[in-house]
Amino acid sequence: MRAVWLREFGGPEVLVAGDAPDPVAGPGQAVVDVAFANITFVETQFRATGSGPFKARLPMIPGNGVGGVVAAVGDGVDPGLVGRRVVSSTGGSGGYAERAVVDAAGLYPVPDALALDAAVALLADGRTATFELRAGAPRAGERVLVEAAAGGVGSLLVQLAKAAGATVVAAAGGPRKLEVARELGADEVVDYLEPDWTEKIDGVDVVFDGVGGAVGRAAFRLLRPGGRMVSYGLASGEWSDVTEEEAAGRGVTLVRPAPTPELMRECTESALAEAAAGRLRPLIGQRFPLERAADAHAAIESRATVGKTLLEVR
Repeated sequence: MRAVWLREFGGPEVLVAGDAPDPVAGPGQAVVDVAFANITFVETQFRATGSGPFKARLPMIPGNGVGGVVAAVGDGVDPGLVGRRVVSSTGGSGGYAERAVVDAAGLYPVPDALALDAAVALLADGRTATFELRAGAPRAGERVLVEAAAGGVGSLLVQLAKAAGATVVAAAGGPRKLEVARELGADEVVDYLEPDWTEKIDGVDVVFDGVGGAVGRAAFRLLRPGGRMVSYGLASGEWSDVTEEEAAGRGVTLVRPAPTPELMRECTESALAEAAAGRLRPLIGQRFPLERAADAHAAIESRATVGKTLLEVR
C-alpha cells in the first residue's frame, strides 16, 4: 500500500511517501480502507521534535485519525462492521496510509447524513471543542472570547458557544480569518496580530485559549470577576502560564477539566450527531493528496491555514 514515512525528526521534508506492508487485523482490531486522514497541530510538533503524546519509534508511519470503510476485522470483533463507514483514532501511528489497523472498540460509525470527510474533520477537533465548551459552560447572554477562531477547534467553538446563547468575540490573525469567523456566526471579530487588539474588546466572561503565550495572557486580562479561562492549546508554541494565584487575585477560575475515555467518547459522538443534524459545520480549509503530507504540515506551520487540514487518500 501507499504510505508516508517518518524516519527522522525535523522539518516537513522528512515526511516521505513510499510503500508499506498491508496491515493485518489482530484480535480486537479492524483494518480500515482509509479515504481521509486528519492532521493536527500536535502531529506537526511530534514530527519536528518527537515530543508530545505519541510514542516515538522510528521509522514509522505517522497519523492519528482516519476515516474510511472497514475492510476486515480480527478475532473477537463483530464481522458486521465490515463495509461500515467509520472514523477512528490510531493511537498516533499508521494514519498516513491507504490502510490502517485500529482498535475496534475505538471505531465511531459515521451517521448516514454526514459526509465522511466532515466526520474525519470532527474526529479530534469536534471532540475537543465539545469537551472544552462543556468545561467553560457559557451561559446565555455571557460574552465569550474564542482564540484562533478560524482554526479547526476554534471554528467549532464559535458555533457551539453561539448555539449556547453567548455573545461570541472571535480573535484570529488577519482579514481572511476574521471573515471566516464572521461567516461562522461571531458577533465581534478582532485581529490579535495588532498590538492594541485587547483595547477593542469589552470584558468577557469566558476565554477559550487555544493559542497560549502572549495572546493567552492578554486574553486572561480581559476576564471579568467570576470569569472562566479554559486553556486547551498552544498554537504559539507555549502555554499561557497564568497562575492560580493570578486568577484568584482577579476572581477568575482557571478551568482544567480531567478527561476520561468515556467522556471523550461521548463528546465525539455528540459532535458527529450535531453535524449530522446540520447544527455544527466543520470547516475544511485545505486538502492535500497523501503524497503531499509534507506540504500539508508546512501549510499548518505557516499559520496561513483555516479550519481543518485533511489528507485525501482515496
